This record gives sequence, C-alpha cells and structure tokens, in this order.
Amino acid sequence: MNSFGRIFRISIFGESHGKAVGVTVDGCPAGLALSPADFESDLSRRKSGAKGTTPRKETDLPALISGVYEGKTTGAPLTILFENANIKPSDYNNLVKQPRPGHADFVAVKKFGGFADYSGGGHFSGRLTLALVAAGVLAKKLIAPININSQIIEAGGNKNIEEAVEKAVKSSDSIGGIVECRASAMPVGLGEPFFDAVESLISHLVFAIPAIKGIEFGSGFEAAKMPGSLHNDPIISPKGTTKTNNSGGINGGITNGNDLVFRIAIKPTSSIGLAQKTFNFESNTVEELKIVGRHDACIALRMPPIIEAATAIVLADLMLLEHQIKRVHPAG
Repeated sequence: MNSFGRIFRISIFGESHGKAVGVTVDGCPAGLALSPADFESDLSRRKSGAKGTTPRKETDLPALISGVYEGKTTGAPLTILFENANIKPSDYNNLVKQPRPGHADFVAVKKFGGFADYSGGGHFSGRLTLALVAAGVLAKKLIAPININSQIIEAGGNKNIEEAVEKAVKSSDSIGGIVECRASAMPVGLGEPFFDAVESLISHLVFAIPAIKGIEFGSGFEAAKMPGSLHNDPIISPKGTTKTNNSGGINGGITNGNDLVFRIAIKPTSSIGLAQKTFNFESNTVEELKIVGRHDACIALRMPPIIEAATAIVLADLMLLEHQIKRVHPAG
C-alpha cells in the first residue's frame, strides 16, 4: 500500500490539494542530528520555479512532529509534515466525469468507488514525492560516506535540455526525460539473491514514483547487443574494483563495491495545455477535454532529488539489515 522498507520503514500520506502531505519513518536510529535546515537543499532542488515546471508555489517547510528531541532523533517513529497552502481544488471538478488520458483519474474512481480525492490527482499526485525526499534526507545522513548524485541527461529525446523544454512550453505540450543516478563509496555485500536483489528493491521504490516508465542498471538494454567478452567487467584490484562497470555495481543482486549506476525513463506529464479527447461518463460520449490547473511541462526536471532519496532509502534499509548502521547513531 503506502509503506516501504523492513527496518528503515517509510509510510507516506496526504493528497495534492488536501491539508497536508508527509511521511512517517520508523526504524531511524536514535542520536542522529536533525533540524529543519537539513532539508533545505534537497527540498529546494525538487521545488518548482524553473521553466517547464508548475507555477504552483509552496513553502514546503518541514514540521518535525515526532521522533526528534533537542535536535536529535529519539529512535521513535519520526513524522515530517508539510502543509499545503497554494491549493485550487476547483480546477479539477470536471475530472470526475472526464478523466485525463494517461492519468490515474479513471482507475482511481473505479478502484475506490468515487470516494478518492481527485483534486490535482489526490494521493496519486507527484506532490507526494515531497514525502520521499524528506525521508531521503534522513537516509542520506545515515548512509554516509556513500554519496548519491542524480542528473537529467535527456529531455524529450534531446540532450539539449533547455532547448527541449523551451519547445514543449511553446507548444503547450509536455515531454519526458531520462535521469541517471550514481552512488559512490559503496560497500560490498548489500542485497540478497533473487527477490531482495538491490536492483529489485530500488526498482520497487522507484516505480512508486509517479511518471516512471522504465529502469536500467549499468549497461542496461545495451547489454543485449554486447558479447560476454565485452560486457564482463575485469576485476583489477583486491577490493573488487573493475575496469568497466557494465554491471552497474551489482552482481547476483549484491553490491560489488563499484559505483551503483542506473537510469530511469520518465513519461510526459499527462496534464497538458492542448485539447484532448476522452470519455465523458456523464454524457456517455467521447468529448473534448480542456485541462486547467498548474502542471509541469517536464516533470523530469524535478526528478533528480527524488531518485536520490529513493536510492538512499533502499540503501539505509539494507545497511541496517546488515548491521552496518548502529541502532544509536555514533554522532549521538
């Protein structure tokens, strides 16, 4: 449902135009220094404001509701809350009878019998990624010195990101993109064979992020074109360092100490400025749909800190399982 993890376990809640969104993190070790200022960098990277992102502006100030005392985590469930202030639920009144093509509007009505909050996508909205980023801030602090960096490398099939976004904005359309994530200073031995492989766990959480359509590790789909003599990564040191990294830092579902590398494919935002055709469940006919509201022309622009957070959450859980992170943080 809305929870993920075994020891470092996160539960997200809220709706896009509801009162608030947030996350409860269970299993965070005690003694970790934490203040609202720790969230500023990653939350600001996720915010809108750049060309191609939604004009909706929120302060996104984290309220540490529980699990923190005198600037340190207590080991109890830690709840982080973000109030929604800039909301316009009336912009979405027509989406009950006219669901957006490509969006979760239709399945949400059918799944929850019409009781789900549909404003801005409700619980299906990218607004909920704010909760993931917040949990990722904790996870990044726990897994240090592992360093995770993500960047958008392509938008709308164009490596010139600015040019692609400009074209999408002018045409009132939307575009997708590709984001690459790399984690360095990785330990050897995280993950398990088969069902709890590192690829499996990262993919599980990454696909919980709205708009994700694909993922590949290391050489990814290019591996299908390569002979084994080129794809195999020669080991060149006693630490397991490899000359190449086609495996993306994972062998047999287990980290091998090289950089963890993967890329994700992000679809175009479903809400666009162009008129579209969709079924009207009130008139029982296919009709034109014009979407109002505030939306991203390229949601991929805001994905890097979200992908970093998802990666950090998975690694924190795995390191706690391997007892590589103590129940009481050394900083305490």
